[in-house]
Amino acid sequence: MFTDRRIERHELSRFLQVFNRFTNKPIGYLGNVSDDGLMLISQLPMMVGATFELCVKVPMANGDVQAIDLTAACLWSCEDVNPQHYDSGFSVVAAPAEYGQLINALLRYFSFDPLQASA
Repeated sequence: MFTDRRIERHELSRFLQVFNRFTNKPIGYLGNVSDDGLMLISQLPMMVGATFELCVKVPMANGDVQAIDLTAACLWSCEDVNPQHYDSGFSVVAAPAEYGQLINALLRYFSFDPLQASA
């Protein structure tokens, strides 16, 4: 039986925290992202149909934090498989170029390249 892990797992949902852009209060964590939307994991359900001003704080290699502000509309919200958590789907209404850069960085970071793994 295979017991040694070659690729370290990273819990994305506890890594990139999402805040209210105006109050700087935490709302939840990113569950996943795409060019057009994102899924938020939170402890409270989000109001479907409402537009939110969000801020994703991305830790940088030098210890600084890059804030990426975006506007997103909540399309759905439902209970997560984990107790006392909710998943909410958002459509991105407006986002800076840094949001696209974040998506590309996450794709590179979490992608598996079999050619590099065998080296």
